[in-house]
Amino acid sequence: MKILIVDDSRVSRMFVRKALPERIKNTAEFREAENGEQAIATYKEWHPGLVLLDLTMPGMTGYEVLEALKAFDPGARVVIVSADIQQSAVQRVMQLGALTHINKPIDAQKIEALFQRLEASTS
Repeated sequence: MKILIVDDSRVSRMFVRKALPERIKNTAEFREAENGEQAIATYKEWHPGLVLLDLTMPGMTGYEVLEALKAFDPGARVVIVSADIQQSAVQRVMQLGALTHINKPIDAQKIEALFQRLEASTS
């Protein structure tokens, strides 16, 4: 699986990657983007199977990136990984087509359950 991690913080991108299940870390290909424009360009060039996207970034917000990715590829699988836990934020990303929302810091059990669902849906 190809996974694109999008966050303006290098440290946050590292923590997201570290939180992934070992089998995913050992088998997936990873790319990172530090802003929305870079995320969209990388997606269009590389076609990842999953995008882990922060909401709060300078320039393009995660909402705008999600909208752009879904406009380019309605089948894009995007998971929001954000510290913004307001119900309105969660509802908005779900309406925009995100698969789910995972709060930072990432709970290992929740990310494991996410990957189990993803693997079940692709088999």
